Amino acid sequence: AIRSKGLSSTGINNFCISTSLSSLKVLPGSRTRVGSEVPKQAAFLTRVKTAPPPPPCQDMSECASVEPANHAGVMNLDNISPGLREMKFEVRGAIYNAAVKRMNEGKPVLFLNVGNPHALGQQPITFMRQVLALVMAPFLLEDPRVLQSFPPDAIARAKKYLAMMKGGVGAYSDSRGNAGVIGEINDFLTRRDGFPAKCNSVFLTDGASVGVRMCLRALLTDSGGKRGVLTPIPQYPLYTASIALYDGVCCGYYLEEKTNWGLNIKELERALGQARSEGTDVKALVFINPGNPTGQFLSYENIKDLILFCLKEKLVLFADEVYQENVYTQDEFVSARKVLRDLGEPMASALELVSFHTVSKGAWGECGLRGGYLELTNVDPLTADQLYKLASVNLSPNAPGQIALGIMTNPPVHGDPSFPIFEKEKRERIESLGRRAHMISEAFNSCEGISCQPTQGAMYSFPQITIPPRAQAAAQAAGVEPDVFYCLALLDATGISSTPGSGFGQAPGTFHLRVTILPPEEEIATMMADFCKFHADFMDTYRGGAKL
Repeated sequence: AIRSKGLSSTGINNFCISTSLSSLKVLPGSRTRVGSEVPKQAAFLTRVKTAPPPPPCQDMSECASVEPANHAGVMNLDNISPGLREMKFEVRGAIYNAAVKRMNEGKPVLFLNVGNPHALGQQPITFMRQVLALVMAPFLLEDPRVLQSFPPDAIARAKKYLAMMKGGVGAYSDSRGNAGVIGEINDFLTRRDGFPAKCNSVFLTDGASVGVRMCLRALLTDSGGKRGVLTPIPQYPLYTASIALYDGVCCGYYLEEKTNWGLNIKELERALGQARSEGTDVKALVFINPGNPTGQFLSYENIKDLILFCLKEKLVLFADEVYQENVYTQDEFVSARKVLRDLGEPMASALELVSFHTVSKGAWGECGLRGGYLELTNVDPLTADQLYKLASVNLSPNAPGQIALGIMTNPPVHGDPSFPIFEKEKRERIESLGRRAHMISEAFNSCEGISCQPTQGAMYSFPQITIPPRAQAAAQAAGVEPDVFYCLALLDATGISSTPGSGFGQAPGTFHLRVTILPPEEEIATMMADFCKFHADFMDTYRGGAKL
């Protein structure tokens, strides 16, 4: 076997895969030899003004209790995975469940707990849906009347994808994804970073989350709870949830809120040193750029410092770059891959880097299509083979999501018939998100006891909330965290469904909430006026008293 440049058969392979994965075998034609991958996330709910009475069991938060408990059965809480029992995902947690219940009672709800652009009114990019429509219903290409309604470049692209995908979107592709779409992604990476991409370095996945879980599963499972991953605090709970599920250790490093959630290498050193002193074998470091939930934007020098730190400490670097189009400053996004290549040899070939991207964010917002990819840089080809085996258990990433990735990474360009509309739609969406981010941050900062750092990127605002001692005492009496108590009160008073900061991690003694900036721009002022009134009433209600 040939190993990647900079790695030897006798050297340390930082991307040390689990023993169960290396021994797993997938036989051609067999679908019953191994278990299935972690189930996909539940379908999303939409923002509503009012809702009719639900049919039986529409409230998913109540459906779990419809069947009587069978504690004597085999598949009971004592026998399921301890990691699954311990796993938490507050983006779809207590506040979300309360919001669903409220919606099913016919009360208005504004779901700001998750970055779900189309559910909050964002319209699809026209070219994306034109191509998908033709690919999903190829018989339309035979109707002259239909063809007059579609631009020629959309028709040509649809024919290209149909020629690339034998059997169309109803057929399995290779487990790594369609080779033609991977070629489009490689061309995109080459244009973006100025360095060529390798044809065998990309895996297409059902959203970036599946790629993240696939890599964490390979690193952590069967480690006996001894392997860890450095993750930012606050962070998107995909990481803490997945690390718990795969019996790993989450080793948190705190971002500095006072410097707009800045990165501090000394804090990384502290977190790594503490984890190692406690016997944790730290294998990787995660960063999210732009940040979720914090909205910060890492500079070129920030990313360079992360790379040098990982090289020094022999860590795999996981670069979560799904919000790379969502930048609201004058700076341009720069990928970890580019910064690494810019360093030159021998460093450019020494760091193991895994990068993630998706069609769910940016101007596209195609969350429901579940299209994502991961790119491996300097990862041992034998390890890539094991990841291929893991991907093979699911047979194939979904075909429409793959096509969406192709369109995202190979959009209309200047001179194409669809370019003027595409360029206008993309520019207007990103500019509007920047204005919305500013409006929301300003409104939060106008409230007593709230401090909100500017949202430089991504889709969220993450203000720090001062919760009065009497409210903290009331939360303790209710058996919930103070920020959960606050978010439940916000939901009850306004219908705004948010996510408490405790679901992302936060510095001790601080409280936050996360809301998305995605509601239509014309609704932001009313939404934030409702919030500010609620907050003023909340502060008046709980002002004074001793902290417990």
